[in-house]
This record gives sequence, structure tokens and C-alpha cells, in this order.
Amino acid sequence: MDIDLDDKDREWLVAEIIKLRGAIREHRDASGHELCWHHPKMWALLPEDVDGNIAVPPWPQFMRGCIKYRQSLDEQLPNAAVDDREA
Repeated sequence: MDIDLDDKDREWLVAEIIKLRGAIREHRDASGHELCWHHPKMWALLPEDVDGNIAVPPWPQFMRGCIKYRQSLDEQLPNAAVDDREA
């Protein structure tokens, strides 16, 4: 899948790593509702095209996933600050 990297030189690879780390940091440092929004900007960092036809679950199933995600935050970061601003 990543054979496109085989012919890249060290300078290009370092620049790519810096770009990817920046995107990961931006996502990591997101808070509030930004954490669960659609992230095509991050996906665009991959060399393959992003298919615009993503599949999404029906609302009840989607909301169960959101609740599971939030519960995992409670378990993994029980002392996280609360941001109660509306989206």
C-alpha cells in the first residue's frame, strides 16, 4: 500500500513526517465537539484518493457509537476538564 515511499529521499520523508505529526497534533489538541466531527482534511494526507461516498450508520446506531466513545473517555481520562459549550 505504501510503495510510493520507496523512491522518496530522506528530505522528502522527513518533511512528510513533520506534516503528518502536525495533523496528528491538531487532532489530538482538538476538544469539545471537534473530536467527533468528520475529518476529511486529515484523510487527505494519505496518498490515495478519499472516496466522497462514505457510509454512515443509521442515527440510533451512530448515537450508540458516540455514547461508547464518550464512555471510553470517562474510563481513560476520568479527570478530563469539561467543555459544555454547544457545537
